[in-house]
Amino acid sequence: MKAISILSIGALAAIIAGCLNTEHSASATGERYPWKKNIVTTVFWIGEQPSGNNPVPNRVSSWDKDWSRSYGGFDDPNPAHRSNYIPVKFTPRQNPFYCALPYNDKAGNGHRPEASRVVPWFKEAYQGPGVSTCKDRWVAIRKGNRTVYAQWEDAGPFRTDYWQYVFGNERPKPNLNRGAGLDVSPAVRDYLGLGETDVTDWRFVEFSEVSRGPWSTLGENNTFVISDRKTGGELAEASKRAEGRAIAR
Repeated sequence: MKAISILSIGALAAIIAGCLNTEHSASATGERYPWKKNIVTTVFWIGEQPSGNNPVPNRVSSWDKDWSRSYGGFDDPNPAHRSNYIPVKFTPRQNPFYCALPYNDKAGNGHRPEASRVVPWFKEAYQGPGVSTCKDRWVAIRKGNRTVYAQWEDAGPFRTDYWQYVFGNERPKPNLNRGAGLDVSPAVRDYLGLGETDVTDWRFVEFSEVSRGPWSTLGENNTFVISDRKTGGELAEASKRAEGRAIAR
């Protein structure tokens, strides 16, 4: 969560318009999850140090006590230290296209009391009391005519209990970062061409809706990488079986 920066008049107008416009329902648009429009969006990164408007260091996440280590290092946001959406010093072990939303479904033991009721995919994603049903979920984020896909990897900005906004129809509440309701990684920033504080639209998406792009190539947590490895393994196994049958003949 970055420090406050001054929004343009156009961006402020977009936020006001978003508050006045009624969101299209999922049934009206044919989408299971409707767009959250004109959301103040700030940039954060793995390894970010605490600051006035970011009291919590981003070495850990709500779901990973060793987030920096899991990622592989400091996700340096300086554009001069980045190339092809990743830091030049190392190749991340997790998807560099990540984001944070102000809800954490996990509690000290198990899940929050409301989680099974408010998280739309809770039942299908449930893997036991120790596993988040929100971590790694895909999110579409758009700015103008450009859309990026990112995985949900942390809870914030500022709050971790605001399900009424994340899954409901409420707007983000005022906070130190101009009412920010979405944090995005440097890779997302660079793909969309965002400022440090900007305005975007976002919505949840099913994996089947996510097109391939720079967000589909890296990360042990990346559904594309996991799926491709599984497919590759199955093809290799099928090839071995075919070779075995040919030799037997």
